[in-house]
Amino acid sequence: MGTLRAAAGRLAGLVRRPGRSRPRTLVYAPQLDGRADPGEVVWTWVAYEDDPARGKDRPVLVIGREGAVLLGLMLSSQDDRDGQPHWLALGAGAWDNEARPSWVRLDRVLRMAETGIRREGAVLDRGRFDLVARALRRGGYGWR
Repeated sequence: MGTLRAAAGRLAGLVRRPGRSRPRTLVYAPQLDGRADPGEVVWTWVAYEDDPARGKDRPVLVIGREGAVLLGLMLSSQDDRDGQPHWLALGAGAWDNEARPSWVRLDRVLRMAETGIRREGAVLDRGRFDLVARALRRGGYGWR
């Protein structure tokens, strides 16, 4: 488990990989009901990896929930992510106002307090969520 940061009532943390003895289960369950659910892309503050005291608001794909704590994977629109290890191409989505293609980072699982979510950005379609789920299950990231 990585660092945790509490700021303005939110929790931002990092879990590199779920443990092999307790793998996490992926379930697609978006419901536009005001709560963030697996399969939805939300915006929240994410710490920089090299300086956890700093960060920025960015889109995050929700992939799980542990009570009021959400598990997510950050998205990036930087095209140099294409082909990099641990990054998977998602394409464009409603979470980006400029309709730029995005990539999702598979090896950095974020823990987020539900109260720290800024807004719902979009629902990732089932096909692309399943693509992410397959990559997480097959890539040795500790998901089932």
